[in-house]
Amino acid sequence: MSALYQTDTDFLQHRAALRVLFGGMLGMMVVMGIGRFAFTPIIPLMQRDLAISNSLAGGLASLNYVGYLAGALVCAFWPQILRKNILNLLTLLTCILTTFLMGLTQSVILWGVLRLLAGYVSAVLFVAIAVEVSERLVEYGYSRFGSALYGGIGLGIAFSGVMVPVMDWLGGWSFTWLAMGGFSLLLSAAGVMVAGKRTAALQVANKNSATESKQGRTGKLATAYFLEGFGYIISGTFLVTMIANTPGLSGFAPYSWVVAGVAAAPSTILWQLFALRVGTRQALITAYLVQAGGLFLSINANTMFQAGLAAIIFGGTFLGIVALVMSEGARRSGKNSSRVAAILTACFGGGQVIGPQLAGILADLKGDFTLPLLMAALAILVAAALIATDKGFQKAPIKSNI
Repeated sequence: MSALYQTDTDFLQHRAALRVLFGGMLGMMVVMGIGRFAFTPIIPLMQRDLAISNSLAGGLASLNYVGYLAGALVCAFWPQILRKNILNLLTLLTCILTTFLMGLTQSVILWGVLRLLAGYVSAVLFVAIAVEVSERLVEYGYSRFGSALYGGIGLGIAFSGVMVPVMDWLGGWSFTWLAMGGFSLLLSAAGVMVAGKRTAALQVANKNSATESKQGRTGKLATAYFLEGFGYIISGTFLVTMIANTPGLSGFAPYSWVVAGVAAAPSTILWQLFALRVGTRQALITAYLVQAGGLFLSINANTMFQAGLAAIIFGGTFLGIVALVMSEGARRSGKNSSRVAAILTACFGGGQVIGPQLAGILADLKGDFTLPLLMAALAILVAAALIATDKGFQKAPIKSNI
């Protein structure tokens, strides 16, 4: 043991840090990978069996993001909610229940209510898990592992991508929703058991006593994050649908979500390592430009290779951007990290509210997703320009201690 750890305490802290991180990743799998994003591979099943339109699918997705925005705003203006353990447990149970109940109704109104609630609870849990895990990793001296947390979202996406076609084969769209709810329950229980209990209360800065660093301005960063939410979510909602509607690619469509998830899982760590070499600003600009290129590629992706590459670019960039922006926001926020995290999440959610609904309507009017994808790519390019002119970034790359 001495080769890796100087004392038994070092070993115990290392093990505790890994348990917290792994438990948080399981939580992200549930609240984001499944609770929010399982809808994407299930949309084609509902369109096949229930003949729902792109506009309705986009509307349901937008309701989910309205709920997400509301949850982020609640966390921003009432950060004390993040340390109410009973309330967070009820929120987690609601996340599981809203997934399960989607398979028990064909009422558009009830679907809307369920997706709205799912969005709200996913935002609250996303911020709660992000702050909780980051604070505990800091306590154990392993803050450098923090970016791996968001890889749990990618694992959840990959998991849902693998399981949805299997569950569809077993029982159709309804059984698929029920099964995803069951998987959420099992993964949640595993996450709680693995992470264990926190010995001290989660520290949340008072909204009136926050102190910002000298580089604390987040206006351009938040605006770029809003545009990212608008642009990426068009692919995030309709990727599988677009591929399913491409002649000769319908069989590959459900597995494109697996490809996206597998690419997303390690992306947070890879983009963080890249940022340590070139700086966060340059890493974000690169990620935005690569993502915009993937959106342009999606417009004419009519082969499996092109569709697979578009899925890889989507999965390989959006979580990296999330991790880098959240990390940069925390750096600029000083002692107000929880509130800034909630505000950035609200900006991200605001963009997601608009994107799916507008994309669905335009796709129904034009008969394809060319215009929505062009619109998304333009938004991402504007985001890259904002990052390039943001003076809040550190001038030199951060020294790596990984």
